[in-house]
Amino acid sequence: MTTRTLQLLASSTLTALAISGCAPGEAQSSDDSDSHTEASTESANVSDRQRLEEQLKDLEDRYDARVGVSAFDTESDESVDYRADERFGFASSLKVFAVAELLDRTSPKEIEKNVSWTQADVDEAGWTPVTQKHVDDGLPLDDVAESALRVSDNLAMNIVLDELGGPEALDDALEKSGDMTTEVTDEEPELNDVENGSRDNTTTPAAFTNDLHRLLDPQQLSDDDRRVLFDWMSANETGDPLIRAGAPEGWVVRDKSGHSDAIQNDIAVVTPPDRHPIVISVMTETDDPESEDGPALVSAVAEVVLDRFQ
Repeated sequence: MTTRTLQLLASSTLTALAISGCAPGEAQSSDDSDSHTEASTESANVSDRQRLEEQLKDLEDRYDARVGVSAFDTESDESVDYRADERFGFASSLKVFAVAELLDRTSPKEIEKNVSWTQADVDEAGWTPVTQKHVDDGLPLDDVAESALRVSDNLAMNIVLDELGGPEALDDALEKSGDMTTEVTDEEPELNDVENGSRDNTTTPAAFTNDLHRLLDPQQLSDDDRRVLFDWMSANETGDPLIRAGAPEGWVVRDKSGHSDAIQNDIAVVTPPDRHPIVISVMTETDDPESEDGPALVSAVAEVVLDRFQ
């Protein structure tokens, strides 16, 4: 999947205008009718795209932030992109791809093995709501992977990365799947550090949306592994105020958030009732690293974008 422009259908009233401009009693030619319809549709597309950009720019101004979005409807092939090729720090949203790679590489028996760690590992990782409670007894690897997604446990992420062979192994796996953009350089908590002008620990909304889309492919991730991954993403405790809060009622959101200082991201597979899913990446960076407006901004962006797919 490549970056796509927004493609929204014109309303039926525009189609009705295709016969305008005929002389009295004259039938307009089929070529003229088709040309008029195509021009009207193109005009509607441009107008709708402009309105979307204006809404997102307004949100950037209101929250003093930069916003990047890439969304793709797997049913209609329609897409929404805004600053989709600009780089943002990925923070903990990367965890979904690390866990997906682990699921793909391990058998059900292998992922049930018990793994252990030290108090020093806990101290170095920072946010460890689950792993800090199991220094003495460890946990099965699948429980560790689940903790990385559900509560964004940093040490759990590091253990998953270690199982894969380190950050470089995840970077290689993403490249082999087609993502030449994302640069995985560090473990937690250093993966949250983004230096101006550096590509390290960054991605683009378009790259992450493409990566999410590939996870829907059985050749990329088996149906059984995807069910496990989506179950863990469905119960992501850090995602409630983000894309989930901006989605229409009744839409199922499976997401992974990422937050560090000025960065607030959320990437998700969003499934409307009786439809194929929409994959979406919302990435934001505020001017004030102390701001607590990140969740409200992500929710507002998701609401604006997902409204285009109703």
